[in-house]
Amino acid sequence: MGETILRLVLILRSVVFMVLMAVATIIWSFACLLSAPFPYAQRYWWTSRWNVFVIWTARVICGIRYEMRGTENLPDAPVILLSKHQSAWETIFYVINMPRPLVFVFKKELTYIPFFGWGIGLLRMIPIDRKKGRDAFAQVLEHGRRRLRDGQWIVMFPEGTRTPVGSQGKYKAGGSRLAVETNTLVVPVAVNSGECWPKGSFVKKPGVITVSIGKPISPEGLNPQELNERVENWIESEMRVISPDVYKNSAPRPAASTASQ
Repeated sequence: MGETILRLVLILRSVVFMVLMAVATIIWSFACLLSAPFPYAQRYWWTSRWNVFVIWTARVICGIRYEMRGTENLPDAPVILLSKHQSAWETIFYVINMPRPLVFVFKKELTYIPFFGWGIGLLRMIPIDRKKGRDAFAQVLEHGRRRLRDGQWIVMFPEGTRTPVGSQGKYKAGGSRLAVETNTLVVPVAVNSGECWPKGSFVKKPGVITVSIGKPISPEGLNPQELNERVENWIESEMRVISPDVYKNSAPRPAASTASQ
């Protein structure tokens, strides 16, 4: 009986959270449209207030807290953040907890989503058409160079999509290739958000999400594959530090030498 009541409470909290998030998305989308004529820094700040609201609401309603480790590893220089991806949570969280404006590389279909797509459409993100293959990376490289010159940070998820808790996806080398092509530092990030905000699950679980930031890795003297392997090895090893119970019976899978974008 106790487990049933707990499950019902979690469902009720998740319903309240999702309703508040949906309402906030609609309100903020119109507010973002009104901010369109303003300078980019002001548009970015105003749009990111939605992120502040969602992270705050997730904490108050669903009990999802967080801790950050390794923030001293974030340099005062252009970087490419290559992160583990378990949940939508980190895409919301990073925007308001990194010291520079962020640029996400994401599939362009997200811009078609009503309300939400309107907001991100006003920001200097990098939407790509994955069907275009090599042409898609050329677009990432072109826009990425420009964004890095402007002082923004680029965020990419090497596994390409959200992965279930405890799993290790195939790390693609697109982010590492961009770093090598632009001679930009890479900062690996491990995050166990799926333990509270699971992929494909409506129910959100209370707990503490850990975001662990690794030391910058210079691409100098490395090819994209070598850099990608270093990123994968650090992230997957760190996942076993921040989620020891989940990974207690598994060792990191060796980085695949054939991974590619």
